[in-house]
Amino acid sequence: MEFFYHLEAPLKRVLFLGYGNPDREDDGVAWHILCAIARRLRLDAPASYEEEFISSDSFDFVFQLQLTPEMAEDISAYDYVCFFDAHTGNIPEAVRLIEVESDFQRSPLTHHLTPQSLLSICKTLYGRTPDAALVSALGCHFRFSRDLSEETLALVPHAVDLVWEWLNAREAL
Repeated sequence: MEFFYHLEAPLKRVLFLGYGNPDREDDGVAWHILCAIARRLRLDAPASYEEEFISSDSFDFVFQLQLTPEMAEDISAYDYVCFFDAHTGNIPEAVRLIEVESDFQRSPLTHHLTPQSLLSICKTLYGRTPDAALVSALGCHFRFSRDLSEETLALVPHAVDLVWEWLNAREAL
C-alpha cells in the first residue's frame, strides 16, 4: 500500500504533509493541524490517526511518522507542499511558517530528514521542486498520550491561519 493518494492527473496542486509521533502527545500536532485544514476546506477529517484523509481534486493530505527519501517522487508532482511538525522551543515563535528551499542538510541522526533535504532530493532526482513551506508549532509535552496538551491545541487555529495566508499569497486557493 502506498502512502500517497494517486489521482488521475499527473500534477496535483497542494500537498499538506504532516509528520510526528501521534502517540507522544504534542509531537502529533501536525495531524491536528491537517484535520483543521481539511475542515476549513469543508472536507471530512479522519476521526483517528489510523484513518486516511480524503483528498480532493486540488488538495491531498498525508500524515507520517517521519520524512523519508522515498517521498521525493510524489512530492515532486505537486505545485505546493506545506510541511507540518512540532518544535520543542528551539525557535522563538510558538507557531512559525517559513519558506522551504532545496538545501541538502547533513544530520548526525540517521532517521532525521528535513523538508529542505527532501526538496533537494526532488530537485536532484526529478528536476523540480514544489513551492514549499514548513509550519512548526510548539509542543509543550511529549508524554505517552494521543491527546494534545491544552497549550499546543490552542496553537492549531493560528497554524491554520498562517497556511491560509501562505496559500492566498500564491493564489493557490
